[in-house]
Amino acid sequence: MSASELSSITYNYSNKFEFERVWDEPAFNEYLNRRLMDPLLYSLLYAVIIFSIKYYMRNREEYDLRQPLAVWSTGLAVFSIAGVVRTVPEFLFAVNEQSFQYSVCMPTWYNGVAGFWGGLFVTSKVCELGDTLFIVLRKKPLVFLHWYHHITVLCYCWYSFSQHTAAGRWFMVMNFTVHSFMYSYYALKAMQIYVPKQISLLITSMQLLQMIMGCIINIMVFVYKSRGEFCQQSDINLVLSTAMYFSYFVLFANFFYKTYMVPRSKSRKQHKSD
Repeated sequence: MSASELSSITYNYSNKFEFERVWDEPAFNEYLNRRLMDPLLYSLLYAVIIFSIKYYMRNREEYDLRQPLAVWSTGLAVFSIAGVVRTVPEFLFAVNEQSFQYSVCMPTWYNGVAGFWGGLFVTSKVCELGDTLFIVLRKKPLVFLHWYHHITVLCYCWYSFSQHTAAGRWFMVMNFTVHSFMYSYYALKAMQIYVPKQISLLITSMQLLQMIMGCIINIMVFVYKSRGEFCQQSDINLVLSTAMYFSYFVLFANFFYKTYMVPRSKSRKQHKSD
């Protein structure tokens, strides 16, 4: 089957909400292309604001902010769960009923329900910058991974959606899924509800797996394009995506090691010395 014939194969949702029906993808995509510099501006303002607040708070008492954090995290958890519920059907259709190659090469998910949630997904990356305000106002450690991840995800998602990158369906569904667990965990912790440490380990493992899958997908896209087969992802986008996911993998692996393995090693050494 030719690329043009494959591009006409789409998943039809049996039920759609009215706000999903009126989704105008061309208008949204035109807006993203017209404002390609906006995420860079948002990122610059974000960096200035958070580091200014961090400096301002250096000699001041931290704010508690548990209740606002609980509300914020709950809202993002509900949004992420809704994103999973509405995008997974199209994702499973692409992978199971078509093929893996179709799922990473055919940008058929941009129209309709999945596209609507993709638009919200891009927009949410601007909103998620607010996560860092809770860190600096509560005087929690602001690690490089946190703010680097927020900035690069925002810029890449904005750019990638404007190009109708086919593999975006994978990136979106994986991120919605991980965030469903992550923000639910943050919400429960903010409400001071006990959550086993193993849940935190599971979430970090999911994040690490997400980065590994991102690298694998980019490798496969490169293979398909090298064969001369159609795959909707520009060479520049592929380079940026690969660099981004590989850097995330290194940073999350380092975070995993320092958070879950170093303390255990230190504990064992302490136990032996006793």
